Amino acid sequence: MKQFGRFYIDGAWVDPINPQGLLEVIDPSTEEAFATIALGGQGDVDRAVAAASHAFEDFYLTSPAERLDLLKSVLSVYQKRSQDLAWAISREMGAPQKMALENQVTSGEAHIRTMIDVMKDYRFERMVGKTMVTKEAVGVVAMITPWNWPLNQITCKVAPALGAGCTMILKPSEVAPVSGLVFAEIMHEAGVPAGVFNLVNGDGPTVGEAMASHPDVHMISITGSNRAGIAVAKAAAATIKRVHQELGGKSANIILDDADFVAAVRQGTLDCFDNSGQSCNAPTRMLVPEGRMQSASAIAADAAGSLVVGPAEREGVDLGPVVSQAQYDKIQGMIAAGIAEGATLVAGGEGHPDGLNRGYFVRPTVFADVRPGMRIEREEIFGPVLSLIGYKDEDDAIRIANDSIYGLAAYVSSSDRDRARRVARRLRAGNVHINSPAWDTYAPFGGMKQSGNGREYGEFGLDDFLEIKGINGYAE
Repeated sequence: MKQFGRFYIDGAWVDPINPQGLLEVIDPSTEEAFATIALGGQGDVDRAVAAASHAFEDFYLTSPAERLDLLKSVLSVYQKRSQDLAWAISREMGAPQKMALENQVTSGEAHIRTMIDVMKDYRFERMVGKTMVTKEAVGVVAMITPWNWPLNQITCKVAPALGAGCTMILKPSEVAPVSGLVFAEIMHEAGVPAGVFNLVNGDGPTVGEAMASHPDVHMISITGSNRAGIAVAKAAAATIKRVHQELGGKSANIILDDADFVAAVRQGTLDCFDNSGQSCNAPTRMLVPEGRMQSASAIAADAAGSLVVGPAEREGVDLGPVVSQAQYDKIQGMIAAGIAEGATLVAGGEGHPDGLNRGYFVRPTVFADVRPGMRIEREEIFGPVLSLIGYKDEDDAIRIANDSIYGLAAYVSSSDRDRARRVARRLRAGNVHINSPAWDTYAPFGGMKQSGNGREYGEFGLDDFLEIKGINGYAE
């Protein structure tokens, strides 16, 4: 069993100051521990913040060209360690090995590449009349990242923070921490100056709250549950720091009556189940014309049945396990609720898939005839569960889609792009996807309503790690 008993602070691997014990990291394919990590406390956060504060004095004064070179160095080492990163992700959160390498790891690489490209032409200063307007690093940034897309969320925070000239403290999810530790090794080998990047492992109530409430942290960026986002915002309030939240979602996928129906329903189903349904922007509510519910049910059930579920290391697996026993139990409870409330189960259901009694495996599940107000229609499940909801007309579809506390993402399929654009403009979500476009790391990512605030990816992510300063009288 691998042991990770140290934190990365001020350019070195150090023992915890006030250790809170060891935590086993569970392989969700086997339900067995494959590693342990040390859990930190307030003293470790204080030490990391002190290192970041000291490093900030010089780092924020570096030139954009110097920081661009640093990002290029990080990218080079990241690429070299791709197999190590894929191994860690596959073991810690159950992503099939091929998916771990080709999707999970490459998503992180894409964010670093994008930031390198953005930095080449980004304007950090400009004249407005006689005033020089500059964009400067916000300061010391604390980062809390989740277990479902570990490297995607680490890099879409770290890369723009580095580009902006911020210094940082990262707390990766204690459920899937090993990829974060490998990433710290990457930052060290890439030559990131001591104190610019620091990592402390721990849980939310201890390390997370200590970072959020720390008076010398100027911004906290969290990707996680709504519960965690609320706790961080409350802890941060007393010190008036910037709070950047990317939280939950219950994204609607509107299949308009003129769409390529078979293709749109099938693709929407597969997108919902990607990463075993563990994506905050997953299209979990599929809205179809009421008269085509039976057809949509058959297409979605067929798509669900085509997916191979199995251990992460097995060849040919499409979906691995969900991340933990707690997550498995939650999903099973939601499936049971869907059945009890009268939705029509057309694929999957409760329990493990056949032959998979060990590991946190969930049957890809499709419910038809889901009515607004059912728990499976309202609550984020974070597993491979799709709800099919009928609508009367376009206005009804938009009303149902917007009737949610969440507003992270939405999806529209139509053969008439102008019509799809009109519908997209009426959807209250931070991202709207028309006809299943390719993933775009240059597009802003973030939510409305209780899905959070702030934006990540590309220049929009860089913007959020910068403060605006006006130097009046700069010119005569």
